[in-house]
Amino acid sequence: MADGQPARRVVDLLTGAWQAQALHAAAVLDLPDHIHAGRTTTAELADATGSRTDGIERLMRLLTAMGVFTGGGAEGYRLTDVGELLRTDHERSMRDMAVIYGEEFHRAWGAVVPAVRTGTSGFEHTFGTTLRAHLAADAGAAAKFQRAMNAGNVFFQDVLDSYDFGSARTVVDVAGGGGMLLSTVLAAHPELHGVLFDLPHVVPVAEAHLTRTLGPGRHRTVGGDVFDEVPGDGDVYLLSRVLQDWDDAHAVRLLSTIRAAMPDRARLLIVERVIPTDGTALLPLLWDLHLLMAAGGRERTLDGYRTLLDAAGLRLESVRELALETSLLVAAPAKEEA
Repeated sequence: MADGQPARRVVDLLTGAWQAQALHAAAVLDLPDHIHAGRTTTAELADATGSRTDGIERLMRLLTAMGVFTGGGAEGYRLTDVGELLRTDHERSMRDMAVIYGEEFHRAWGAVVPAVRTGTSGFEHTFGTTLRAHLAADAGAAAKFQRAMNAGNVFFQDVLDSYDFGSARTVVDVAGGGGMLLSTVLAAHPELHGVLFDLPHVVPVAEAHLTRTLGPGRHRTVGGDVFDEVPGDGDVYLLSRVLQDWDDAHAVRLLSTIRAAMPDRARLLIVERVIPTDGTALLPLLWDLHLLMAAGGRERTLDGYRTLLDAAGLRLESVRELALETSLLVAAPAKEEA
C-alpha cells in the first residue's frame, strides 16, 4: 500500500511508550540481576520475582525482541550489552533511570496536553506539587532521583577529555547533586580539591558518595541556596544540567550568583543539551519537552545560552560536543583583570 510506510511509522511512534514501560518493568523486577545471578529460565524468573509464568514469558519475549536479552525461556536467557546496563551493580548502571522514567516521569507525561496549554509542568498537573517540592519533602524520592540523574552520566568522561584541569586547584560543583561528576573529575586529577554545593537535603547523598569513592580529605560539601550565595575562590565551577530546570530570569540570577563568587581567573563549565537551529538532533528536542513535563524547565539554543551568560557578566569561550548529544560550554568572566 502506498501509505503503508507512514502508517507503520505512526504505529511505531505510538507504541514507543510500551517499550519504555517494558524496560521499566525489567528494572523494577530486577530481571537483569536475576539473570546475572544464574536464574535464567522463565520458571526461575517467575519464581524469583513472584510473578505468573505467563506474564514473565510474554515480557521476556518482548524484551528479547528489543535487544535487552538473548536466548529463550526453556534454555535460559542471557544479558546483552543493553541488559548489562540495567544491572543494579553495574558500574554504569542505568537501572534507576529506567525506574523513575517509568514511574513519576511517565505519569507526568500523561499531562502533556495541559502542560503545553498552560506552561505548568506535567508533574505539577499530575501530582499537585512541583518536582522540586516533592523531592525536598521525601528523602527517599530525592535519593532515587539523584541515582537516576547519575545513571545518565556517560558523558562525564567526555568532560575530562574536553577541558584541561591542569592549572586548577579547587573545583566547585554548583548544584552538584549526588556528586558523580565531581568524583569523576577528582578521581582523574588527584591534585584537585573539590567542593560540592547543593540544597541541604541533597548534601548527605553527595557526602556519602564522595567519601566512598574518594576517601576523606579531598572534598567538602556545603548546603545552601544557589540563588543566594555559592562558595567562592574556585578555579573551576561546574554546572551540570541545572540551567535546564529554570526559566530565563532564574537562570540569569543563578549565573550571576556564580559570577559573583568566581575569581577573574576562574572558568565555568556548563553541561547542557543545546537545541540545534536546524532541528537535526532529536534528543535535545525530546529532553526540551520532557523538562516541561518534569519541572517546567527547558533546553536552549546556543544563542539562548549566550544571552543568559551576557546578562550575568559572563562570556561564552568555547563549546565542545559530548556523548548523547550533550555539550560542554566553557564560560569566562566578561571582564578580566589586566
